[in-house]
Amino acid sequence: MLAIRLVSGPEWPDSLALPIRPAAAAEGGDAPATLPVGLPVPDDVLAEAAALAPAARATGRAGEVHVHLRPGRVPGRLLLAGIGAGDEAGWRAAGAALARTAGGETHLTIGMPGDASAEAVRGLVEGLLLASYRFRLTEAGERPALADVAVLVTDPSRYADAVTAAEVTARMTHLARDLTNTPSSVKNPQWFAEQVEAAVADEPDLHVRVRQPDELAAEGFGGILAVGGGSASGPRFVELDWRPAGARTHVVLVGKGITFDTGGISIKPVAAMKLMRKDMAGAAAVVAATLGAAALRLPVRVTTLVPLAENAVSGSAFRPGDVVTHYGGVTSETTNSDAEGRLVLADALAYAVAELKPDLLIDLATLTGANAVALGKRMGALYSDNDELAADLLAAIDAAGEAAWRMPLPADYVEHLGSEVADLYSAPNQGAGSVLAALYLREFTGDLRGRWLHIDMSAPSWADGDAAELSRGATGWGVRGLLRWLDTLD
Repeated sequence: MLAIRLVSGPEWPDSLALPIRPAAAAEGGDAPATLPVGLPVPDDVLAEAAALAPAARATGRAGEVHVHLRPGRVPGRLLLAGIGAGDEAGWRAAGAALARTAGGETHLTIGMPGDASAEAVRGLVEGLLLASYRFRLTEAGERPALADVAVLVTDPSRYADAVTAAEVTARMTHLARDLTNTPSSVKNPQWFAEQVEAAVADEPDLHVRVRQPDELAAEGFGGILAVGGGSASGPRFVELDWRPAGARTHVVLVGKGITFDTGGISIKPVAAMKLMRKDMAGAAAVVAATLGAAALRLPVRVTTLVPLAENAVSGSAFRPGDVVTHYGGVTSETTNSDAEGRLVLADALAYAVAELKPDLLIDLATLTGANAVALGKRMGALYSDNDELAADLLAAIDAAGEAAWRMPLPADYVEHLGSEVADLYSAPNQGAGSVLAALYLREFTGDLRGRWLHIDMSAPSWADGDAAELSRGATGWGVRGLLRWLDTLD
């Protein structure tokens, strides 16, 4: 991961980046951009930057970068980076743009205003680290040369905690991206469980248990067993626990962990199947967020449940019309084997309610294509009956630079879940696919119904190309928002 250093003295033998912001009151105005006051940079460099900004027609919009060459002088390159309103989001966009623009450099110094907030530094560092992410299984292909960034501030000690928080957040987001990007020829349920076990091996306050297929059968995890029954790679159920001393709040996070989804007997078209290695992005996010909570020593207990299965086609695969008995005894008529994620989540939710009895219950899942139909590619669909919980998590997601929108849970849609042969239909076909999936999951939350929240994050879990702090491929969506939210609990 890109090395970030806080420095108080000049370090710009090659490249120096300076922030600029819109001069007009409203971002995006036509007036020339200006430099913030208090930059710890020599006056001649500041004067040159101030003259270059209008000459380059710089607007100061967040994420805009202009590069100017200074042959024979130090620094040799001057980069003017737009920070927009100068809030955390603006600095995050600037950091991401600088990581891409200066990818060919080996070292970059970034000057911060003397009155820069800790949030500004955190945003800048997160943008730099997240945008510089690359995933490759081979050494072939061009990689960014940028390996070291010095952030020039007046008092490094003032910003140390902000940099630590940004680095942990980025590192855990990278982990979630790595897990999700890994091809399913490598990534099966056992492999994923082993990654979690390896990550907690030297952490005394982290505990992990992995249930094997025989244990799942003995304990009644019928949903996980049904979905994983068609694959040569048997299912697993990971229970990861962060238990800090003195924690007063217990949160359970549940993440869908389908390591590859063929659709089963209800097989997907080839085009829809190609990226189904990402169908465990929810599991990756909740595991990474829990590891991040431990790394930051957040004073909240977090138990993460990850039902893992590969939804394959074979003679032992479950069929449309089968009835599954979930943990705790509720039954589902499986109307569509390509709606498998809710079956494994149902087991995990029912287990959490019956055995863990947490204060709050949150699940993340790449659950439906309807998520993208309703909200597009960058936004998760959030469901909850708890207004305060929904508002708090939405605020944390927004502050972290992710996006979600609260969706309804209409009472009159519940009738569509009725089955003639079981307690529930798993996948009604009356439309509103993301909403009905959420309503189905709610049936397994028991007396935690008023303290439960579900996010369908299928669409934002994957980026089709580089954009701001996102790199092409898995985005690690959810890690940043969950860590921000967990940091507000005690």
